[in-house]
Amino acid sequence: MTERYLTITLQPDWKGALRAIGKTAHADTYQGEVLNFESPGHFFGQLTEKRWELVRTAQGKGELSVRELARLVGRDIKRVHEDVVILAELGLLERTQSGGLLCPYASLHIDMHLKAA
Repeated sequence: MTERYLTITLQPDWKGALRAIGKTAHADTYQGEVLNFESPGHFFGQLTEKRWELVRTAQGKGELSVRELARLVGRDIKRVHEDVVILAELGLLERTQSGGLLCPYASLHIDMHLKAA
């Protein structure tokens, strides 16, 4: 299977972003996946420093339990579980059939352009 990769974008025009993603869906080869945020506030509100640490720690490690992930980052299991729920909703972590977690992406790219209003 092809290694999966994710591009995170910041695009206020979510309909335009969806159209652009739709065009890549018809390609013959894997084009990667896209996660779009409509504003910097939403992006930084969802992807905090501690949540990024969880993603970075899980990346390339295969299946991990929440307890094991909490131990690896040195955090309380309850707080890690709360963050894992958000990261799973966003698709940055996935639940396995056996109840574990994994980060399915070999690489993550953030494509963000901020300019003066």
